[in-house]
Amino acid sequence: MAQSHSQPLPLQDRVAIVTGSSRGIGREIALHLASLGARLVINYTSNSAQADSVAAQINAGSATPRAVVVQADVSDPAQVKSLFDSAERAFDSPIHILVNSAGVLDGTYPSVAATTVESFDRTFSVNARGAFACAREAANRLKRGGGGRIILVTSSQVAALRPGFGAYAASKAAVEAMVKVLAKELKGTQISANCVAPGPIATEMFFEGKSAEVVDRIVQESPMGRLGETKDVAPVVAFLATDASEWVNGQILRVNGGYV
Repeated sequence: MAQSHSQPLPLQDRVAIVTGSSRGIGREIALHLASLGARLVINYTSNSAQADSVAAQINAGSATPRAVVVQADVSDPAQVKSLFDSAERAFDSPIHILVNSAGVLDGTYPSVAATTVESFDRTFSVNARGAFACAREAANRLKRGGGGRIILVTSSQVAALRPGFGAYAASKAAVEAMVKVLAKELKGTQISANCVAPGPIATEMFFEGKSAEVVDRIVQESPMGRLGETKDVAPVVAFLATDASEWVNGQILRVNGGYV
């Protein structure tokens, strides 16, 4: 007898916003959530062509659009509110999942003593204030009663604490502290809040400002003997987005191959 293929996908028709999803880790997360049945809001700050390309890949072969593109700078709370408004309008549905993957890194890797106030402020504006603005909006607007998921992408630098990452590690540490508080505050909503903290992942952001020698040293430091790839991170985020992760709440999942 032929097998039935009517089994719904784990995220069938749930609406997911993935910030910073025009490239890198965010892009891979968006594509992976879409493969599990989610409807996606692809968010970008500056590169519309890359964002459009991700949406086109998700929408290929689908009669109705399963991905839309929305520009928003996460460091601006008004734009974050507009991002959520656009998501609800596009799919005529409450939002189920927020993945905040937007982030910046000073590619000159300054010591704390050499970090400019401008660099510090930009890092905190996007990484900490941006995560706060997205998490706050999600806490007020995500679907209650099941399926609500807040997933903030941080960094294994919070644990590694390597020189050159002072402001960056501090900005991500702030998010990790906030998510643990948020998980408790969401009691009664059945919305979970967690962080995924990748280690070194082969993305444009990772390679920026690093010599081949530095990259090789990082590879040698990994017990797995390689850099992480975006496809190493996306399934972990996807697990947290599904019902399988219901009992995981207020946690930091470090995805780094044993780097730290």
